[in-house]
Amino acid sequence: MKRNAIQDLINWKSSEERKPMVLKGARQVGKTWLMKEFGRNCYDSFAYFNFDEEDELKSIFETNKNPQRIIELLSMIGGEKIQPGKTLVIFDEIQECPEALNTLKYFREKANEYHVIAAGSLLGTLLAEPKSYPVGMVNLLDICPLTFDEFLDATDPALFAYYENIRKGQQIEDIFHNRLLEAYNYYLIIGGMPECVASWIKYKDPAKVSQIQRELIEVYENDFSKHNGKVNSGRILMVFRSIVAQLAKPNEKFMYGAVREGGRARDFEEAIEWLVSAGILNRVYNVSKMEHPLPAFDKLDQFKLFVFDTGLLKHMAGIDNSAILLKTDYQFKGPLTENYVLQQLRGQFEVEPRYYADKNSEIDFVLQCGREIIPIEAKGGEDKSAPSFKRYITEHQPDHALRFSKRGYRKDGSITNLPLYLARKTKDLL
Repeated sequence: MKRNAIQDLINWKSSEERKPMVLKGARQVGKTWLMKEFGRNCYDSFAYFNFDEEDELKSIFETNKNPQRIIELLSMIGGEKIQPGKTLVIFDEIQECPEALNTLKYFREKANEYHVIAAGSLLGTLLAEPKSYPVGMVNLLDICPLTFDEFLDATDPALFAYYENIRKGQQIEDIFHNRLLEAYNYYLIIGGMPECVASWIKYKDPAKVSQIQRELIEVYENDFSKHNGKVNSGRILMVFRSIVAQLAKPNEKFMYGAVREGGRARDFEEAIEWLVSAGILNRVYNVSKMEHPLPAFDKLDQFKLFVFDTGLLKHMAGIDNSAILLKTDYQFKGPLTENYVLQQLRGQFEVEPRYYADKNSEIDFVLQCGREIIPIEAKGGEDKSAPSFKRYITEHQPDHALRFSKRGYRKDGSITNLPLYLARKTKDLL
């Protein structure tokens, strides 16, 4: 599978400002594969070290701070000389050895000619504690599940070739529109976890995909229970398991009382921080004003939480595949669509998406592009009704207003309708 992050890593390799690279992301999103693939294709060789599998590795970092000496010892273990700039040094599951994570700063200061890349699950939760890693001494890259364009490239390369060439204002022929919508429906079911996509390509068996999704959710839930830091693992699990019910409510806003009756912020806010840092949940804040700069208007006590992979959310919500594939309206269609749109929008713009809600109106997402503020409506079907959205446009006349739906790509007055499968191309099509 081709991953867009490879290009980020190629840019990192040639950057004059290069520091050791740390990949963040939930477990099983493809970090290990990505590092090895990058090493295979862009270096003469790579030296791979996994702190989870090789316990004795830790002693090297516990007793040495000198990067030259560490490289010497790692060369001995790997059985091959590690060459500056020619060998990619890979540290996997680095969260198992905090000393190794800390050593990255010495590589930056004293041995930056070596190309070092590290990854681990739950690293985000570790990085959220400033004392535990070399702040400012590493480059960080978020690795997420496959986005829709990566999924399409993996499952239908010919259709992807058409998709890749879609330009602003282009007429999309019905035959391609329908095929892309079908691919979008498949993506809602399969999601972007590499194992699910690989299984689908190989077996075309939805039952197998569903089983992998069930096992992945179990893996994550086991991670919560194994977690023995200062955040209560039971509360992490309760928040995670409440997400479907939270999103099924009319306004989708996260309510502590929906996790447990009488629940308060102080009971669960650390658990939420943990899940967001771990890359498992995506948080979207409500803003008090739709103005530049958006983050200045965050209401920190009002937010929605979405799952990092739409396929996993679909599985958690127990949605039957037929509900998605046959043009039916089902109870959870809106939240699933919003989860998908958010997953595709994230990382496209400097400022992460927000949403707007007050007593009288709600706008699904608000984007900031430069100084421009863009309202977004996400519709799961072909429905056009969106009173709050239209009222905002009438009153504020923004340069761009986007509606994602299953309708074709066209302008309806001041609203640009983007088919849902184009969400990943939003920035290019503005």
